[in-house]
Amino acid sequence: MATERSWHMTVPHHAQGTRAARHRLRAELAESVPAVLLTDATTVAAELLGNAVRHAAPLPGGTVRLSWRLCTDTTSQVVEIRVTDGGAGATPRIRRVGPDSADGRGLYLVAALAADWGVARDGLGQSVWAKLRHPAGCTA
Repeated sequence: MATERSWHMTVPHHAQGTRAARHRLRAELAESVPAVLLTDATTVAAELLGNAVRHAAPLPGGTVRLSWRLCTDTTSQVVEIRVTDGGAGATPRIRRVGPDSADGRGLYLVAALAADWGVARDGLGQSVWAKLRHPAGCTA
């Protein structure tokens, strides 16, 4: 039988707000997922939140929204992370960067850690989401 839990929070569209969101995600998932999945989920959330602050407009009220969902069944645990902002001029995409580039690796890192990721637009704004999967029963 599968279980599912979800969380949502809205924070100010700046670095302090995104830091609070990362800390809350980590605290909420710490007792429920293996350390490797917790680390990967925190890293992905940090990258998506950072991109939202650097590259996108805020939601109304000067905010950004972080949502995450944990689904557990007999074969795996899946953490889906979604960051919603006011959108940017261009659709988020992985960029090619050189070894000396100071930035531009965020979505590359998200794609490397996630089983799947993408971008969705709705009436609220633009969401970038990622799904991270870990085998059930594995504690590494």
